[in-house]
Amino acid sequence: MRKFGFIIHPLSYDDVLRYEPRAAGKGMPLIRKILEWMPSYKVSEITGVRSKTGEEIMGYFLAAPLMPDQFLELPRNEVMARIIKAANIAAELGCGIVGLGGFTAVVGDGGPTVAENCPIAVTSGNSYTIAAAIQSLFRGAREMEVDLPNASAVVIGATGSIGSACAQILASKVSRVTLAARNATRLEKLTHAMQPHVQAQLGWTTDIKEAVRQADLVLTATAATSAIVEPEDLRSGAVVCEVSLPHDVSRRVATERDDVLVTEGGNIRVPGDVDFHFDFGLPPKTSLACMAETMILTLENRFVNYSLGRGVNLDKVLEIERLAEKHGFELAGMRAFDKEVTPAMIAQTRERARAARAAEPRPAGVALS
Repeated sequence: MRKFGFIIHPLSYDDVLRYEPRAAGKGMPLIRKILEWMPSYKVSEITGVRSKTGEEIMGYFLAAPLMPDQFLELPRNEVMARIIKAANIAAELGCGIVGLGGFTAVVGDGGPTVAENCPIAVTSGNSYTIAAAIQSLFRGAREMEVDLPNASAVVIGATGSIGSACAQILASKVSRVTLAARNATRLEKLTHAMQPHVQAQLGWTTDIKEAVRQADLVLTATAATSAIVEPEDLRSGAVVCEVSLPHDVSRRVATERDDVLVTEGGNIRVPGDVDFHFDFGLPPKTSLACMAETMILTLENRFVNYSLGRGVNLDKVLEIERLAEKHGFELAGMRAFDKEVTPAMIAQTRERARAARAAEPRPAGVALS
């Protein structure tokens, strides 16, 4: 049976407790220090992944046990050594490919260094992450009755590999896309390079809050370790798709803005009777799109370096989307802030948005019908 590996790490204190319940009651400084000392290791087997073609595979979760900010703050060579070790454990277990989850795909060069130091294929999962993010955003837009051809969108983290690809795809569907990130020089270059190839009017800004205030659609794809979108930033009826983990959207939005729809981009229902033998925070039989990409390539017997580096090949995004459909992978039910978003909740949000927009002051000079 063909095998795959996927590297994970804790995103929060709650995640640490899922990995190791005995950590309960220990202070965060001690936990962080323990994580620095811990080597990479096998977490669990993944069984029951079965394509609708009948093909079945198995896999393993491997842990590179650091918190998100530790991946960014600790010496780069130490962090990369931890990731490479996890990848090589996958090879020792007989896997043909290993996927980079979370910040293991963010640090360094996005995968090539891991691939150079590992005897098996490596993928970041970014291609299917992009495809699933756009599917999630457009599903939310349909639910909230957003008129796509006339909509305004903002992509936060637009200079990253996922963000730039999402912006390019979005710019073929909406009227305006604002590229938002921290580096003005990179934003300006990206905007000028992209504008001749898309139909939407492009703009760029480092003022994320101002960009969000003008947007019907918001897609976040950053490597931030804390919230950057607050409830006061969002306009009524906006749809926000989070591709990032940890979350870019403040949890205050859940309690303070009942007129906006937030959805986690890229939660995928895995075909078969899959059992991860580990609780990583999603419902049963549900994975992240980056995990799913690793499974899809294994089902296809495509043990090649697929989504690597800082650039994204849009042909691969389309290909992996087609292969996902072939094998029976599809968007899972909508979730936000780690909880289910039910059809009734969506309907209520849609009604609140209609009411909020109806109550907005009309611009001067607009005739009433």
